[in-house]
Amino acid sequence: MDTRLPKSVTSFASRYPEIWSAFSALAEACHEKGGPLDEKSRRIAKLAMAIGMRQEGAVHSAVRQALEVGLSPDELIHVALLAITTIGWPNAQAALSWIEDVLPGSKA
Repeated sequence: MDTRLPKSVTSFASRYPEIWSAFSALAEACHEKGGPLDEKSRRIAKLAMAIGMRQEGAVHSAVRQALEVGLSPDELIHVALLAITTIGWPNAQAALSWIEDVLPGSKA
């Protein structure tokens, strides 16, 4: 199991291993077999969805995963800036702060 996952997730996975296994298999199938998007595009899309849903934990996770595949901090911040005219200034500002929580050298 991924050690970067929050304790609540690892606890769930330990308590319900069959459900976690099925969920993980679905996630992998959607990510790897679902369509033509390359890894970086998929990571940008996942970040954008997390931002749109206002899910702080999902934004943190999406940023960590995006950095791992080589997306730059500037690319991730650009996603939050694009959100300003779609979901509004306050929501985009919240997303920006969540992204900065995870970025290396962040002041958060």
